[in-house]
Amino acid sequence: MPSLEPLMRRNFLEYASYVVVDRAIPDLRDGCKPVQRRILHTLSTMDDGKFIKVANVIGECMKLHPHGDASIGDALVVLANKGRSVLDTDLGYFMERQGNFGNELTGDGAAAARYIECRLTQLAKDTLFNKALTTFVPSYDGRKEEPESLPSKLPTILLLGTEGIAVGMATTILPHNFGELLGAQIKILKGEKFRILPDFPQGGLMDASEYDDGNGVVKLRAKIEVDGDKKLVIREIPFGTTVESLMESIETAVDKGKVKIATVVDRTGEAVEIELNLPRGTKGEEVLPQLFAYTDCEKKISSNIVVIRDRKPAELTVSDMLRTCTGQLTAIIKAELEHELAGLTDKQHALTLEQIFIENRVYKRIEEAASAAAVVEAVKTGMAPFRDRFVRALSDEDVERLLEIRIKRISAYDIAKNRQDIADILAAITAAQKKLADLTGTTIAWIEGILAKYGRHFPRRTRVRTMEEIDKKAVARATLAMNWDKETGFLGTAVKGETLFKCSEYDRILILLQNGVYKIIAPEEKVLVEGKVLHLGLFDEAKGFPFTILYKDDEKCVWAKKSVIASYIRNKEYELIKDRAGRIEHLSLDGSGKAVCHLVPAKGQRITEVSVDLAKVEASGLGARGQRITDKPVQKVNVR
Repeated sequence: MPSLEPLMRRNFLEYASYVVVDRAIPDLRDGCKPVQRRILHTLSTMDDGKFIKVANVIGECMKLHPHGDASIGDALVVLANKGRSVLDTDLGYFMERQGNFGNELTGDGAAAARYIECRLTQLAKDTLFNKALTTFVPSYDGRKEEPESLPSKLPTILLLGTEGIAVGMATTILPHNFGELLGAQIKILKGEKFRILPDFPQGGLMDASEYDDGNGVVKLRAKIEVDGDKKLVIREIPFGTTVESLMESIETAVDKGKVKIATVVDRTGEAVEIELNLPRGTKGEEVLPQLFAYTDCEKKISSNIVVIRDRKPAELTVSDMLRTCTGQLTAIIKAELEHELAGLTDKQHALTLEQIFIENRVYKRIEEAASAAAVVEAVKTGMAPFRDRFVRALSDEDVERLLEIRIKRISAYDIAKNRQDIADILAAITAAQKKLADLTGTTIAWIEGILAKYGRHFPRRTRVRTMEEIDKKAVARATLAMNWDKETGFLGTAVKGETLFKCSEYDRILILLQNGVYKIIAPEEKVLVEGKVLHLGLFDEAKGFPFTILYKDDEKCVWAKKSVIASYIRNKEYELIKDRAGRIEHLSLDGSGKAVCHLVPAKGQRITEVSVDLAKVEASGLGARGQRITDKPVQKVNVR
């Protein structure tokens, strides 16, 4: 029986390639995923200046997109909400909306497609489409044609931002500011240095010190105002959150006792307004770091740029992409000028031939011609003496066009107007040639024109600043009560017993037993402590745990040991007495005091006790046995 492995390998590779190139990852040329490109192309073909029902756009786009109406509708709504203008909130970068397209601040969804309408913006018409420069390919069923890519003059891929998950790879490209992108393109054309940072529609604050040109991390914070002593107001939220999700994270932190807030009130309308009322005895400056540490008021977002370049996935930086888009803009403007120049030359040629044909009465020659071939030859012969005035050689198509001129037009021919039209065309040709000669200057002028026309619609919303890292340990609240049940030996927050102390989730607890075994644990709900406890308390990470102990070995001889517990592995048991062979008789935390070791009575023994000053005990390592105090068995140890 033949193996299915070759078939599976081939089919999986084809499927993976399809998802990467034709579905999930945007193309560098126009910054669009296929569904976005098809939506924009569909809107362009349907455009008549009026609003179009989104349901109709979806239906028309389904002729190009094989993945159903839901995927088209969702992508259209997302695309329509990209880049809300500050001058007209119904205007996005490329689509003008009418109806409820949802709210990215609150997370509310759009109305049904049959109730909302859209159309292309003028910015889209000015920058995305040129049929003469567009390569078309057959649609999935061969019945239609769709653009391979749009001739976009904007760095759309950085303007919109996008996320995509394909087979074995993913991309996250953050959105950037319209005016800053175009300003950076001008700097590229002038050979100047530039730096470009993300900008998010929700506003907020951003630390981009680790952005790493698009392949790093940005830290985002909500904009929070302190309103008096008892209130905080959130005015802007981080990218990737909604009012609902942010409030949920705050309420969760309050329930866990991590943030001191009495009530959370949502007053959001067209702008975000979340009111946080503080309990008595709490100040806003105290709560702010807690919000940043334990809620979605602070988020980190990773950027990982993967795009399709030359039909292959490529990992690039923001600078790489912007330089490529700028080179593409220059090439498109050059192609447009060359196309315009070719059209003007054709028009000049046609008007010049028409002028010669009529002014010199060449059409009279065809009256004597007896056949179609003779007519054509008569025109060619009549035009030959004026060959030096031709823009290019006379072709059969030119002759056919001259013969199609009607008598009525010849009789009403305006010589002065024709000559003026030719002069205007020559002036336009000269202007186009000058623009081509200074292509860099022409491109800069085009960018400046677009900036002047649309830049004021899209100001920067996210403010850039350097943020200090919040120390969660420093702002953590000590709300966990560590209880101790001496009878059962259980310790923890869920144990019923004596409350020893309160701590936070970041605190560590030292447990020291009489046999010299110790371990350091995190606050837990319930843990069994086996053995006689000598010390149980919070462990100071900064200072460690300095101690002096007196302990008996198996032979009941006394040893003194002074050391510091500084480092540890959580929940691991350590030994202060080697092999646990002995027990601690006295523990001193300040290293002071004097001890008297009473020796076991023996026949002929002259010395009955040995004194030791704990302050004079020499320090040693945690693994050392310490300083031997007696070489004979000790009955008891008294410390004063």
